[in-house]
Amino acid sequence: MRLSDTIEQFIKDLMQQEQQAEIDLKRNELAEYFHCAPSQINYVLSTRFTPDHGYVTSSQRGGGGYIRIVRIVRSAPEQLNYLLNERVGDSISAGEAQILCRQLAERKAITAKDAQLMIAATSPAALSAPAPEAVKNVMRARILRSMLLCVAQRPAEASSEVNHHEV
Repeated sequence: MRLSDTIEQFIKDLMQQEQQAEIDLKRNELAEYFHCAPSQINYVLSTRFTPDHGYVTSSQRGGGGYIRIVRIVRSAPEQLNYLLNERVGDSISAGEAQILCRQLAERKAITAKDAQLMIAATSPAALSAPAPEAVKNVMRARILRSMLLCVAQRPAEASSEVNHHEV
């Protein structure tokens, strides 16, 4: 496991242990703990704790400065609207679709099997027709939007593994 993966998992585990939607951390203390440069912590925060991953980060510099990580919590209709209109929109790359599906599975908004299916359906292999990448990204967005709407319309008892009201 790469250091950035380890740091990400550590922060997520810490949030889960404290059962908090927000946590304050000290960048230098994290860097010391992981024996790395503070810039490595910055990299993890800027790539793994973004709104697309379901987080917002802010920081206060200076003496006793901290990094605040907040997990975004949305209600079902608000979350679905965000996913369909803002996150997926009219076009999405294969990498962005994969990140979104994994994030939804991690938050238990969809099952791991649903995530695998969505990733496969929107993968470069599935859309390997000779067409410009921009056209493939539009097709990928339409496929993903259709799948998300289908999952959101499932009855709640369809799977005890997932809380469908958080899609």
